[in-house]
Amino acid sequence: MKYLIITIGLLTLSLGFSMAQHSSDQRIPLIGSQAPAFKSTSTNGPVSFPEDFGNDWKILFAHPRDFTPVCSSEILELAYAQEEFKQLGTHLLVISVDRMASHQSWKADLESIDYKGRGTVAINFPLVVDSSAVISRSYGMIDPRTNSGQSIRGIFFVNPDNLISAFYFYPNEVGRGTDEILRTLKALQTQYNSKNTVMPANWRPGDDVMIPILTPEDKEKLRNPDSGIHYINWYMIYRKQE
Repeated sequence: MKYLIITIGLLTLSLGFSMAQHSSDQRIPLIGSQAPAFKSTSTNGPVSFPEDFGNDWKILFAHPRDFTPVCSSEILELAYAQEEFKQLGTHLLVISVDRMASHQSWKADLESIDYKGRGTVAINFPLVVDSSAVISRSYGMIDPRTNSGQSIRGIFFVNPDNLISAFYFYPNEVGRGTDEILRTLKALQTQYNSKNTVMPANWRPGDDVMIPILTPEDKEKLRNPDSGIHYINWYMIYRKQE
């Protein structure tokens, strides 16, 4: 009995050390770095990222577990907004450490729900299988607070060059806002397509953008009162969105 207890204790320590080691091995791909590639299966068939999605924008949306309350509300909100993402030339990929059978069952159940009186909705984006947690780990998304190997609520925005443009993480207890995901995407796309442009706080489409450096062309435009460029001071310069 004594030896059994010692053996169990050693196995527990070994497992804990192994999981801690996996957690410490995680590296979050930073803004401007190449988005880690992966291959997996999904509810829409095999997925090879990023090559299956061409030169479009891509959003990786990780969640902890299927059939959990917050995750369910998030996926439904994404589904109601999926046409807007499509119009913005952006692919959604949802990732978790659950297996295919769980993904398929959860998806079917979610598609039967009339959420907030908006009617049922088909989930057209793929729920990607990451049961080995390889994808989540490559993006630094394994939650170190749990022993289940589940991912945190992570979002990565990947631009047409397959570089990380932005990312943010939420705790498991707080759901993400679809409106903010869309606002961030639109800001990133506007900046990507406009040279010498940065986006002020709370920017939304149609708002003025900011100019970090006045180019010779900008200085010439300032001579024209209708140039669309205006100052608050020398380090806060705005212009109308073109």
